[in-house]
Amino acid sequence: MTAPSGSTPAPALDALAQDFVAFAVEAGVLRFGEFKTKAGRLSPYFFNAGLFDDGVKLGRLAQFYAQRLIASSLDFDMIFGPAYKGITLAAAVSIELARLGHNKPFAYNRKEAKDHGEGGTLVGAKVQGRVLIIDDVISAGTSVRESIAMIQAAGATPCGVSIALDRQEKAAENGQDLPWSAVQYVREQLQLPVIAIAGLADLLQYLGSTSSAAVSAHAAAVHAYRDRYGV
Repeated sequence: MTAPSGSTPAPALDALAQDFVAFAVEAGVLRFGEFKTKAGRLSPYFFNAGLFDDGVKLGRLAQFYAQRLIASSLDFDMIFGPAYKGITLAAAVSIELARLGHNKPFAYNRKEAKDHGEGGTLVGAKVQGRVLIIDDVISAGTSVRESIAMIQAAGATPCGVSIALDRQEKAAENGQDLPWSAVQYVREQLQLPVIAIAGLADLLQYLGSTSSAAVSAHAAAVHAYRDRYGV
């Protein structure tokens, strides 16, 4: 895979993305400080979708996913949520899409196959047609590849991936930085569109415009991280 010639410039202002970042910060889901990533980097911010942990926050999150998906005009027949975080996301987004007049079935997988009852690893609607994978982030692309394999094994076609946040940073392999991000890998190598509610560029815009001095104080650290690891 060749390195991308450059990242796609961010729009001047993406109102939906800005609202989402503000919501994630207010909900305590997007935090600032010093956090170790899966790649072993020290990141000045951390996005933990597991903290969308009550009905109001989860419902609001589903609204952001649904609005972004509808605006994307991506054609899909159903939603697949990989275990574990994707399960809740698939259910919540399916409910919100139905509320907006776009009723879509959803399914998810078990981590371990069930040997009684209906058996197998897939739960929910029959996996068929054009299937949208929904998750919180793409860190290495492993979950996406596993989801693709399960969807194809069921005789269906993966058609895209929807995530909450694109960190827009270099992927890593065996401790070495790669010249592309996990999202770019999915788009270019796996040939699937990735629809993110917001990205690192949107977070930087938010940090530059927020009226909260406590939050904007982290802008320099996030900029430095982007300069070192960004794509």
